[in-house]
Amino acid sequence: MLEEKDKEILRKVAFAAVARAMSVRTSPAPAIPEESALSRPAPAFVTWLKDGRARGRSGDLAPETPLHTLIETLSVSALLHDPRVPPATAKELPRYAPQISVLSSFADIASPSEISVSAHGVVAEKGKRWGVVLPQDAEGLGWDAERVLGQACLRAGLPEESWKAAGSVRLRRFTAETF
Repeated sequence: MLEEKDKEILRKVAFAAVARAMSVRTSPAPAIPEESALSRPAPAFVTWLKDGRARGRSGDLAPETPLHTLIETLSVSALLHDPRVPPATAKELPRYAPQISVLSSFADIASPSEISVSAHGVVAEKGKRWGVVLPQDAEGLGWDAERVLGQACLRAGLPEESWKAAGSVRLRRFTAETF
C-alpha cells in the first residue's frame, strides 16, 4: 500500500512528464527519496481521464525501472502515443487527470472461481501475446468472472473462449491499488 503522499507524488510525476513532453511550463516533478517505495520497480498502468472518461492507457507488467520512472514513461505513452486515440493537445491538458494503478504480485489461476471481479484483475498470456483487464474495468462494466477472462483473451488477440482450453493460455490474477 502506498501512502497518500506517495500517491500525490506520482500524480505530480505524471503531470510533469506530459507537460515536458508537450513543452508546457509547469512545476518540476518532486524529488524521490532513494529509500522510498516509489524507487522500487512495480507493475503499473496509467489511464488518463478526460472529463472523467478514460481516454488513453499504457502499462508494464514486468518493469525494471523504479515506479516513479515507469509512471513518467507510461504517462507520456498513454496520453500522447496510445494508438487507439488521437494525442492530447496542450490546450486540453487541464481537462485530464491521471488514474494510476499499481499492481500486486501475480498468482496463476485455472478457473473463473478464483476471481473476485470487484477485487481482481486478470492477465491472459500466450507466447508473446498478453491482454489485461484491470479490476476497475470489469467492475465498472458489470462483468462476471467468465467475461473478464474472455476479455483478457480478446485483448491478447486470442479467441474469447481460449481460457476454457486447459493449458492453452496462462491466466494470472492480481489486485491493483488505483488512485
